[in-house]
Amino acid sequence: MSIYLNGLLWVLSASVAAAVIGYLVRRLGQDEGRPSNNDAAGQVFTIVSGLQAVVLAFVLVTLFDTVGDARDGAYREAQALVSVSWAVDSLPGPVGDEARALSAQYAHTVLDQEWPVMQQGGQVSGLGWAQLDKLRAAVLQAPADGDFQEGRKTDAVTQLGQVYQERHERVTRAFDSGVVAVVWFVLIAGSVVCVLLPNLFGGTRLGPHIVLVSTLAGALALLLFAIFQLQNPFSLGSQIGPDAFQWALARLGRS
Repeated sequence: MSIYLNGLLWVLSASVAAAVIGYLVRRLGQDEGRPSNNDAAGQVFTIVSGLQAVVLAFVLVTLFDTVGDARDGAYREAQALVSVSWAVDSLPGPVGDEARALSAQYAHTVLDQEWPVMQQGGQVSGLGWAQLDKLRAAVLQAPADGDFQEGRKTDAVTQLGQVYQERHERVTRAFDSGVVAVVWFVLIAGSVVCVLLPNLFGGTRLGPHIVLVSTLAGALALLLFAIFQLQNPFSLGSQIGPDAFQWALARLGRS
């Protein structure tokens, strides 16, 4: 199902449910004393809705930042991988070709094996780590003659350390992503309370009241849908693609 249709289903379901509840409360409930509750109910609604808005905004901003960091991290990892090969090209012997081949193998592993697993929120295997270890061993064992080649070798080791770091961040975000259960409970329970509280108000006609509660429910459902879609940076609504590693393969000449 399209993400837009899925989101529309969330919004319509919440709006219809809120409208039915509002209608039943007004038709079956007792109106006596309800207008006099407006001041007290309004104060409670202001506090609860304010707290809910803060929680929703905090979670959304955090997830947006996580998606942005994950996308930038993938490009930093790919760029550092290419920089390793470029630095090693200046060293004597066949180490340059070996490093380029190992870098391309690693990029293919990320593209063909790791990325589909990350899109499912699974745990990435250790093949990529083993390939990086081979690349690191090749760089460390490469001969270097003179200050220039020593500097290039040091730069390759530094860039390889960046690859290790960004890889760790990437696989951790894919496996340990999502909103924890207690936060989901707060988000859902708070949203339900925000939708139910307006039914305590009196004085409004039935039609405008149903429109108000259904609109509020739809807006809250839309925010919850956005949070759900942003849980895993590599799947669902955000779905960061492996463009960075496709770029790396093109730069390595192994696409």
